[in-house]
Order: sequence, then C-alpha cells, then structure tokens
Amino acid sequence: MRPISGWVRMTILFTIAGFFEVAAYGQITAFTPLYLPRLGVELSAVPFWVGAITSFSSVVGLPFLPFWGALADRYGRKPLIIRSFVAAFAALALTVLAPNVWVFTFARAVQSLGLGNTGLILATLAERTPPARIAFAFGVVNGANPLGGFLGPLVGGPVMDRFGFPILIAADAAIMTVVVVMLAFGYRDGFVPRPAGGSLLRMAGDGILLIVRSPRLRALFPALFLLFAGWMLAFIYVPLVVARLYTGSDPATAVGIVLGAGGLGIFVASPVIGAIADRFGKARTLFAGCAVLAAVWSIPFFTRELLPFTVAWTVVNGLAAGLFSVSFTMLSASATDATRGRVMTFAYVPTNIGFVIGPAIGSVVASVDVFLVFPAAAVLTTLGLAAVIYAWRQPVAIANP
Repeated sequence: MRPISGWVRMTILFTIAGFFEVAAYGQITAFTPLYLPRLGVELSAVPFWVGAITSFSSVVGLPFLPFWGALADRYGRKPLIIRSFVAAFAALALTVLAPNVWVFTFARAVQSLGLGNTGLILATLAERTPPARIAFAFGVVNGANPLGGFLGPLVGGPVMDRFGFPILIAADAAIMTVVVVMLAFGYRDGFVPRPAGGSLLRMAGDGILLIVRSPRLRALFPALFLLFAGWMLAFIYVPLVVARLYTGSDPATAVGIVLGAGGLGIFVASPVIGAIADRFGKARTLFAGCAVLAAVWSIPFFTRELLPFTVAWTVVNGLAAGLFSVSFTMLSASATDATRGRVMTFAYVPTNIGFVIGPAIGSVVASVDVFLVFPAAAVLTTLGLAAVIYAWRQPVAIANP
C-alpha cells in the first residue's frame, strides 16, 4: 500500500478541490435568476422560482447529513469526501442537460447530496498535521470558500454573457471530473474505519442526540438557523436586484462583479471580526455585531443605483460572513470535550437550514418587490439575535444526578 500522504499534500489537494466546488456553486447561484427565463419561466415568476428551487434543493440533502459521518466511520473518510464531488459533477452535468425548470430543480437537489464533506476534510487534516500547524492548514482550506465565492461569479459572468449558461456549467462539470480523479489518486489518509457496531441509523442518531440532550445546543442550533436565514435570503436575490439596476448588455458580468465585491468584503471583514472576537470575547462580539447587522440590512433597500448598492452589499455580506465564523466558536464552546468533534460535524447546518428558511420566505416577499428581501433579512436577524442570547444563557449539559 502507498504510504500515508503528508499534511502539505492533503492541504493543497483539499484547497484546490474546495475552491472549484465553491466557485461552481457560486456561479449556479449567481446566474440561475438570469437563466430561468430560458427554461420557460415567466419573468414575473422568476423571484418565486429562485426561492423555491433553493429551498427545495437544500431540504433534500439535510436528512442524509447525519448518515455521512456514520458511513465515514464505517467505510472510511476518503470515499465519503470524494462522494461530495461526484454529487457536484452529477448535478452540474444534469443542469447542462435540463430541458425545463423541473429537471433543473432536480439537478440542484442532487447537488445537496454533497453536504457534510467539510467536517470530514478538516478531521482528516487534523490527524496528519503537526499541532503547531493545524490552525494554518485549516485557514488555508477554509480560505478556499471565500476565494471561490469571489472569483467564481467574477470570472463566470463574462463567460456566460459570451457563451451562455450551459457552456459555463459544462466547463464546471469538466473541472469537477478532474477534481474527483485528483482526490481519488492524489492522497492516502491513515483513517482506520471502525468495526461495525450497530446500524447506520443508530450511529447517525447518536450524533443528533448529543445536540438534543444539551439544553444550550438544543436552543442554539435553531437560533442560528434563524439568525443566518436572513443572510441566505438576501444572498440568493442579489442577482435579481442587480438585473433591476443594471441597464447594459452584459448582465451576467455585472452580477459577477457585485457578488465578487461581496466576496472581497468577506476577505476584509472576516479576519477583522475574528481579531475583535479574540480581544473582546466571542459571545459579546456576536451579539453586538448582529445588532449592527440587523440595523444595516435595510441600507441596500434604499439604494436605487448600482454603485451604491454594490458598496452596501459588500459591507453587509462581509459583516454577515464574519459573524458566521464567530458562531463556530460558540458552538465549540457549547460542547463538552468528549462531544466537540461530533457536534462540530453539524457546524454548517445553520447555513443549510438558512438556505431553506430564507429562500422560502423570499419566494413570497420577492414576488412583491425584490428589494423587500433586505428589510426581511433585518427582521430575521433581529429575531435570531434574541434567540441566540436566550440559548447562550442555557447550561451546556444537564448535570449528573
């Protein structure tokens, strides 16, 4: 057998794979509103379908999330990591071939079967990386997400304007094929699967019970769902806002620039907010930051020109993403040492649920006026902040009798 790969090799491979996956997903999200009329959707119905497609596709993948960790424990992490990129390839290929909005929606649902790979990737890295370099390795791999979210729409916009949406997504599917091959043959980890010890259903349920039995986690997860639903709601409707404000001949390029600016906001805001949280406390930073976020969410509503809207979106998107990163530390602090690893497997679930709650609300609100998604985001953030403050006051675990 090949020797176990070094952490540097794994870090490089996982970073490249994550970058292209997020870039492809960013392009799908950015340009779906512009492409739906080509699938027979009336312009007046586009806001409803944008929300409905996003919400439905997110729901489909959630029931499978607890099983990915159980399957990884039984059969190994590498097959389950590769599984997510295979799902991305299948979804992208089906998107290219979709003849109508129904097949297109199904393709988006297939993409959600790739949920849960980030936790497995970080767990694999943690086992091979020297303790003094773990934070660095995690930072590099996690940095692929905002970089992909920044460059994906920025590069994809001109491609879509010149060659069309199917060509752009076909190129993403081809790249994803290379990523699958690269991961399959590019490294070998040292994880030894556990012997079968109960059904997969029981193994998956054990992870959920860790959350249900903790008073704080039981309240914190739903609170975070609500807190970040506003961000997800606003995010998916930015392309439609740009299409309303932009009057030129390259709408996809304009969408890519605005979303790219939002990604740039993440680069700037996330480390600054992280430093503030280290200095003044994670909980205090999250509470104060979300209060500010709730106040500034309405600013994009009052912008009726593209440049002011781009500036406003850059600010609120960077602030929301930075606070989302701080929420990870609250989840970690709300788990015991013995349960922290399994609890953090669900760390991205608030975003996944947010992609259900937010777009479901947005499909109704945006049908009236697409700009109303920003006041709606402010309301959701305010409600979520109150719920998070309540959850933080709960005990981490029930005391032993």
